[in-house]
Amino acid sequence: MSFLKISHIAIAVQDLDAAKKSFEVLLGTKVQTIEEVQDQKVKIGMIPVGESRLELAGPTDDTSTIAKFIQKRGEGIHHICFEVADIKAELSRLKTAGFQLIDELPRLGADGHEIAFIHPRSTGGVLVELSEKKKEE
Repeated sequence: MSFLKISHIAIAVQDLDAAKKSFEVLLGTKVQTIEEVQDQKVKIGMIPVGESRLELAGPTDDTSTIAKFIQKRGEGIHHICFEVADIKAELSRLKTAGFQLIDELPRLGADGHEIAFIHPRSTGGVLVELSEKKKEE
């Protein structure tokens, strides 16, 4: 098993700018990066918190999974992300163990990381993301 740490906790927000301002005051620090992940139709702001980060995720389109989440459940915690050393090995291990995977193969996520999601049915109702840092060139 190669889980290294909690990478981030994602919060679904309707208005990224407003959430950014609130969380910067709350945490006493600034959003480190803002990035749009076009294929996921989301714009995210990352705030460092210790070894981890808080990800504020706002929809860029009404058809995005974040927009649908907010419509159904309202704003709030969307998922927890664990950093792994080898995402393909972890996906294979979890599939063999009977976990329901949303992504059977990793895909490109924010900051160039490879990511994959595990269905909440397999994790007590919590959407779990796995993330492998991009390889340094």
